[in-house]
Amino acid sequence: MFFVLSKILQYVLMPVVWLTVLIVMIMIVKKPKLRRNLFIAAAAILLFFSNPFFANVFMGAWEVKTTAKSELKPHYDYGILLTGMLSYDSKYNRINFWRSSDRLLQTLDLYYDGTIGKIFITGGSGEVFNQTQKEAAILKDYLLHIGVASEDIVIETQSRNTRENALESAKILRPETNNNSYLLITSAFHMRRSAGCFRKAGFEFDVYVTDRYAGPPSLKPDHSIIPKASALQQWTLLIHEVSGYLVYKIMGYC
Repeated sequence: MFFVLSKILQYVLMPVVWLTVLIVMIMIVKKPKLRRNLFIAAAAILLFFSNPFFANVFMGAWEVKTTAKSELKPHYDYGILLTGMLSYDSKYNRINFWRSSDRLLQTLDLYYDGTIGKIFITGGSGEVFNQTQKEAAILKDYLLHIGVASEDIVIETQSRNTRENALESAKILRPETNNNSYLLITSAFHMRRSAGCFRKAGFEFDVYVTDRYAGPPSLKPDHSIIPKASALQQWTLLIHEVSGYLVYKIMGYC
């Protein structure tokens, strides 16, 4: 039930959904004053959430600071890679990688330079109705295809969200019974919630963030004044992650 409710909340909190509701209300409301107020609210939401400067500043405040390789330990037994980076096109038998696939690229870099010994991939399917395509299994096949040794890949495919990532990973890696070292690898915007869940599950680890969205604030027109659809998308991601983190905190998951 929590999994389904979290998916519903994800859509309710999207700025584009708020805009759609306001536009529909503007079309059906008869009172001129109320219609004007709704139009002002819609315009304000659109201008604020499409502004790239605000999106960059708020995302930068949320994202976890990048860790340089020089700040890491010389070696970790496992790099724990969180999924949520692809979809699988069964028609063409092809993986469609998303922007967050930087998680995978950075993991491979750490693996091939010897920073991590094994790649542990956590994640099944995050979809409500389709639980057949398990992302960790898809990624394992991909890694084998590009030459990663099979003995260096460990997966779990049962988890559907960040909390379950941590719980299911703990069942396999059993951090409380060994002295293995772990490096947690996920997107900068997702690291707060991920780290909280994995600590709650009994892991001790260092973190390595990937695919940062925020950069240095800029007052150039195309970064501060001109509206961008990408800013709306960035806000959607940020609101989803912050709300998810708060819900997890309230529930005691992280």
